[in-house]
Amino acid sequence: MTEKEISEALFNLRTEIEHLNTSDPEVRARLETLLSDLERRLEASEDEHHLHLIEDMKEAISQFEVEHPRLTGILNELMVALSNLGI
Repeated sequence: MTEKEISEALFNLRTEIEHLNTSDPEVRARLETLLSDLERRLEASEDEHHLHLIEDMKEAISQFEVEHPRLTGILNELMVALSNLGI
């Protein structure tokens, strides 16, 4: 996955969050925070930020995989793509 494809996946994640059908505003807030963190950390060049990024993505996947499978699918694709880029 190229950097362009990662940008597209981030866009897809944002779109999915916006259209998320949940009655729990805390879930949406956590996902929006995760997305913002992903974008910010990807812009950073420090390896430490990238390490925490992958850990946060794994945690989000485990939290949301049952209730929001499409969202976790996008997160998983991003995680694999980042891994392929050496992040």
